[in-house]
Amino acid sequence: MSESQLIAVLKSDAPQKEKADACRELAVIGTEEAVPALAALLADETLSHMARYGLEPIPDPAVDDALRDALGQVKGRSLVGVIASLGVRRDPKAVGPLARMLHHSDADVAGAAARALGRIATPDAIKVLKEALAKVPAKLRPAVADGCLSCAEALLARDERNQAAALYELVGQADLPKHFRVGAAHGALLARQPAGNP
Repeated sequence: MSESQLIAVLKSDAPQKEKADACRELAVIGTEEAVPALAALLADETLSHMARYGLEPIPDPAVDDALRDALGQVKGRSLVGVIASLGVRRDPKAVGPLARMLHHSDADVAGAAARALGRIATPDAIKVLKEALAKVPAKLRPAVADGCLSCAEALLARDERNQAAALYELVGQADLPKHFRVGAAHGALLARQPAGNP
């Protein structure tokens, strides 16, 4: 089917399976034209996952706009999924909204926001996570630490070794389970080595 035919399926009263299949195909051939129809399904608990599957690969900023807009419209597992998709898309404009989500009453939502910020890993996202590490409740601290470690890995990949080491060390000094501290110490050691050394 063509993109326009797949969009028509999403807008119709077609069975759930047909709509899910249309989302799957739009992940391959979808363009900006498909974004509104896919975004309309983000609040549908049965199709939200497939709608995100269709949206994430579309190389158009309209996808990021739609996902950010959905933050105020969806709840529960659908909200956790939308937050994860913003992380997959590495949308820098999502940092502000995701920072506010760190204080969400639902721990799953707050944890998803922390991990998404870790995937985005811009300087603003890193700043938010560093500040949150010392302030969030203990139950959320591991998720924020995960986000910090993802940021440290991104810094290392960009050869910003000193910043990566400092972030690893920050995690290593936090009140976290032992495996976080061990992993952070290992990361800091690697970051402090001259580039190219094993």
